[in-house]
Amino acid sequence: MIHMHVYDALVVGGGGAGLAAALHLTRGGGVRAAVVSKLYPTRSHTGAAQGGIGAALGNLEEDSPEWHAFDTVKGSDYLGDQDAIELMCAEAPEVIIELEHMGLPFSRTDDGRIAQRRFGGHTHHFGQGPVRRSCYAADRTGHMILQTLYQQCIKHQVTFYDEFQVLDLVLGESGVAGVVAYEIRTGELHVFRAKAVLFATGGFGRMFSVSSNAYAFTGDGPAICWRRGVPLEDLEFFQFHPTGIYKLGILITEGVRGEGGILLNRDGERFMERYAPTMKDLASRDVVSRAIYLEVREGRGIEGKDFVHLDATHLGREVIEQKLPDIADFCRTYLGLDPAQRPIPIQPTAHYAMGGIPTDVDGRVVVDERNTVLPGLYAAGECACVSVHGANRLGTNSLLDLVVFGRRAGRHMAEYCRAAELPPLPGDAAEPTVATVQRLLEKGDEPAARIREEMQHTMMDFVGVFREDAGLRSATAKLRELADRYARVRVQDKGKWFNTDLMEVWELGALLDIARVTTACALNRTESRGAQSREDHPKRDDQNWLKHTLAYWREDGEVEIRYKPVVVTKWQPKERVY
Repeated sequence: MIHMHVYDALVVGGGGAGLAAALHLTRGGGVRAAVVSKLYPTRSHTGAAQGGIGAALGNLEEDSPEWHAFDTVKGSDYLGDQDAIELMCAEAPEVIIELEHMGLPFSRTDDGRIAQRRFGGHTHHFGQGPVRRSCYAADRTGHMILQTLYQQCIKHQVTFYDEFQVLDLVLGESGVAGVVAYEIRTGELHVFRAKAVLFATGGFGRMFSVSSNAYAFTGDGPAICWRRGVPLEDLEFFQFHPTGIYKLGILITEGVRGEGGILLNRDGERFMERYAPTMKDLASRDVVSRAIYLEVREGRGIEGKDFVHLDATHLGREVIEQKLPDIADFCRTYLGLDPAQRPIPIQPTAHYAMGGIPTDVDGRVVVDERNTVLPGLYAAGECACVSVHGANRLGTNSLLDLVVFGRRAGRHMAEYCRAAELPPLPGDAAEPTVATVQRLLEKGDEPAARIREEMQHTMMDFVGVFREDAGLRSATAKLRELADRYARVRVQDKGKWFNTDLMEVWELGALLDIARVTTACALNRTESRGAQSREDHPKRDDQNWLKHTLAYWREDGEVEIRYKPVVVTKWQPKERVY
């Protein structure tokens, strides 16, 4: 049975970006909106963000949005669009105050202002040393943002469809017409008809074997859009956070280093002084991750293994328990150690997608080099690419991105829906989804778990912190083989109610698509810039590569690559030194 629903606007994904968009969609009244999420919203991955949200409030020392914008441009290795970056940093103080007025319990200074801490790559006076810019709620900042936005959405009577997995985007003759979703509880399909659809489905770090990402981060939105002809922008740039728990990938927030924690190799040396003499342990994430890999490669990992230590013992128990309570709990739970007494074993972990569905600053999806808008389609958060992160994202800018551009997208969608007519729904709207589900449920002989494991190890080994031509070509061939095997994948559970096996297999297909695009783009870009570190092309090449990648799906299943220019307003590219 296929169920039909009609709304003015749909938000796919119930994390920070989706909730911010839904809230601002409905605040002004007159728009019927719903959030369709495969999770209960408060389980979304925004809740895992720990250390803070960036804004030049200047509560503890002098700061300005212009300095914040410069740091973001420099952090992006000059690939971020500077007009969008300036807008985000200018709106940052306003959205922080708005969140505070909604009830978000920020940590406070002694005189009652929002507390701020240092974070990697954030400086004062255009690079003259670290600045306190990260607004935080202990080390639970994302959790507090998620809870606050969800409560506001409930207050404004946003409709939620929880545990509904969106499987397809419906396009009409003039643009978006809706989505098709699978109700996990019943196994039935639902067609949601709407004037506008926003994807806020998060990232896709689960294509790597060691990741800080939740199991739900499977690239659903980007994969759906790519299959429907929307390009994906800058997918070669995937950030590895320097400090994930050894082997597990669970994130140890940059806030530990912001409070004074330091990285040590097997010799007890604070090695970041050699790689980033000014910013040291608070250099940009790509810089620190590469430094850790090089230390390990040169034999200076702890006990000869592939990790180093993050030492916070000198901070004292009071600082750790008051400002980093979740980190202390993670260390006790997963490592059996007390971070006030012993250093934490860490290694880089796949963390954040800088690339994604290309949008403008109002969240509208654009589909070519000329920034042509696809009417009614929007995206925000990690699944989108504005681009404010370019080749490397600064810490604290992810939460800022989702609040600023989620809000802007929601407001623009509301205006669009008030002016637009409800588009006709194609008669075969659900047929491709029905065929997909039936195909997956047919008898296959390939175990999904084996395909997933081989994909994750391939991506980690060849498309990780360091890359080179031979490895990328090997990964390309392996992923093509895995895609062929996926055509014969086996779903063991043939039932309807709560068939999570079926949904995990569908998610694996999305991850495989995204992994193939990421690898193709990484092989194509013959330079090193930000998170794209090519050992066979170690230098940044502005003459040939100061441009965004747009990757399109082809009928033969391969990837077509085109380009569009980077927007430069006031900061010309120069050597990136920390």
